[in-house]
Formats: sequence, structure tokens, C-alpha cells
Amino acid sequence: MSPQTPDYDQDFKNLIVDYPREAIAFFASQEAARVDHSARVLPIRQEQLKERLRHHYRALDTPLHIEWSNGEREVLAFAFEEETRAERFDIHRLIHYCTDLSQMLGTTRIVPVVIFLSARPVPTRLELAGDQHTYLSFQYLYWQAGAESYRQHVDSSNIVARLCLPLMHWEGTDEKLEARASALQGLETLEPDPNRRLKYADFVDNYAQLDENEQELFRQRYPVEEAIMTGIVSRSRQEGRQEGRLEGEAKMLARMLERRFGPLNDQQLGRIRSADEQTLWAWSDRVFQADSADEVLDSQS
Repeated sequence: MSPQTPDYDQDFKNLIVDYPREAIAFFASQEAARVDHSARVLPIRQEQLKERLRHHYRALDTPLHIEWSNGEREVLAFAFEEETRAERFDIHRLIHYCTDLSQMLGTTRIVPVVIFLSARPVPTRLELAGDQHTYLSFQYLYWQAGAESYRQHVDSSNIVARLCLPLMHWEGTDEKLEARASALQGLETLEPDPNRRLKYADFVDNYAQLDENEQELFRQRYPVEEAIMTGIVSRSRQEGRQEGRLEGEAKMLARMLERRFGPLNDQQLGRIRSADEQTLWAWSDRVFQADSADEVLDSQS
């Protein structure tokens, strides 16, 4: 299967919004211990921020609002930012955002967290000082792709950790394939929702970035995990039929083919859209045995 180019920012926004507690536990473990099940974890909508902060508004990726209904503790906010390219990161912008968020929520309990998807060094602390005193000292938590070994989380019960395994440090093809396999195992065992399984199967594939040789090796070495991927797609195909039968079936087949062989051309997409249900089913059954999209589409129903 040929992964599509990831939309890093949107991928990680979705990940944090879908799994906020797990994201805090993984990306901000130093602050996660007291965010227990008595706390409510809510994403703060960007529209709300824009309305409340007006011209002072500075867009950050995914802020989370933590509150305790019994009033035991003051409100806590996690300010998540995702940076595809470390050179674009600006610690001054992050400081501005955190102070704006603090003012809006009426709390100084703000935890800034940055997710870096490149290994380039970045400033992690800023101090404003004179000759006698330091007047502002700012630092943030961060997670950097490739900085820790995937082996530390290969059996984790945290689904965010498992999904991020392909982004961690691995050496050579064997470890790369093992990281992907463990990510798929985690998705199968930790996520019961079939829609999210499909969504994050794409996430794993996009960040694993297997080439054709690696894909073939994976099928040989990890038949169970390959079956997990096949099953996720097959179940999503069933749901597609309920949503719109032929249209949903065609979309699911196109997704399967693109994951397996890469982007489809207009002619291939046209054939899929115009096919009847029996033909779509026959083609779907051949996806994982064929060597190309044309081989699938040229087969007899």
C-alpha cells in the first residue's frame, strides 16, 4: 500500500481531540498524574478562542480545558502546538498564546506542550532578565519524533503512544516493520469504534511510509497484522454500504486501492463509480491478491 502525503497539523489535531486524556498522558506525562477520571477534558474550539480574544487572538493548534466538577482544583489548560518543521517554531508566539489563554480562562494553570515532527534543535526556554533579577522565565514540555525508541512503548496500553510508534526511533527495516505491526495491534485492541479504526489505520500507514519492498516483507512477516488492516477496511466497506450502498462501496474500494497501490487516475476512478454492486464486491475481494490497480479492475466479476 502506498501512503498518501500526511497533513501533519490536521492529523495531530484529530489525534488530540479524539484521545485527549491519552494525549496528555503521552505527550505531557509530567503533568498527567492528577488528570484523573473525576476531571472533565474538553477541547477549546478555535471559534470560541477567536471570539473571546478578538484582535489579541493567536491561533494555536489544540488547547484542552480541564475542570473538576467538585471544585477540588482550579481549572487547568493544556496548550498543544504541532510543528511539522522545527525552524518555524517561535517561542515568543507560544508565550503570547499562553498568556492570552491564561487571561481568557482566568487561570495561571497553563501547560504548554509542543509536538515536533523533525529532529532539529529548538530553544526550549526563554528568560527576560536585567542585571539583578529574572523577570520572566518560560519553558514548555515537548515531544520530538525520533527522540525515543519505539521499544519503550511497543506494548503500551495508551492508544496515542501505540499510534505514534512509526514516528519514534527505529533502526533498519526489521524494527520499522515491528513498529508498524505494534501500532496496528494497538489500534485493533484499544479502539472499538470501526470509524476511528479506519481513520487511524490511515494515520499509521501515512507515518510508517513503507516502500513496495517493505510492504511485501510486512505481508510475509506479519500476516495477522496485515489481516487486521484488511479487516478494518472490510468493516468500513460494510458501513459504506449502509450509508449509500453503491456510493459507499465505491469509495471504500477506491480507498483500498489507493492504500495498496497509490493514487488512482481519472479512468480508474470512473470505472469504479460506474460499476454495479456485484462487480465492486468482486474487485474488493481481489485487492490484496493483485499486483496493480488495473489487475483488480480488469478481473472478471
